Amino acid sequence: MQPRNPSVGRRSTISLAIRRLAWFRYNLRRFLRFSERATREHDLTPQQYVLLLGVAGYTGRGWATISELAEFLQERHNAVVGLVQRACSKGLVHKNQGGRDRRFVRVRLTRRGSTALNGLATLHLQELQRIQLDLDKALKTKPKFLEPEAGA
Repeated sequence: MQPRNPSVGRRSTISLAIRRLAWFRYNLRRFLRFSERATREHDLTPQQYVLLLGVAGYTGRGWATISELAEFLQERHNAVVGLVQRACSKGLVHKNQGGRDRRFVRVRLTRRGSTALNGLATLHLQELQRIQLDLDKALKTKPKFLEPEAGA
């Protein structure tokens, strides 16, 4: 009887973990591609849709500051200022400056922005339900942490 090579089982665990990560990444990218197409079909850019999500939902208050939106979007402050300005011009959001500190700006959805967000959010939730089974399969069990093999 041949002695069992312990690295064989380890390799299959690593292969399974990598396969799960690959399928997760694939499904994530499919969802993002869906989102890009859906937002463009609704006359918004993907960045505008995510901005609307951030304004409406990130803080739980129904409004957000530019700094909070920069964190949510993982963008530079000045890039978010431009994005908000373009969204204002399109009638999606409006800004209110603070009383004493004019640097403090609250960004809120307009009725048009809220309508656009609600329609797109419904589509996104439907798409998430559609791909949920694939994601569940990809993440069904937690893979063991990947550790480098001895001598590698």
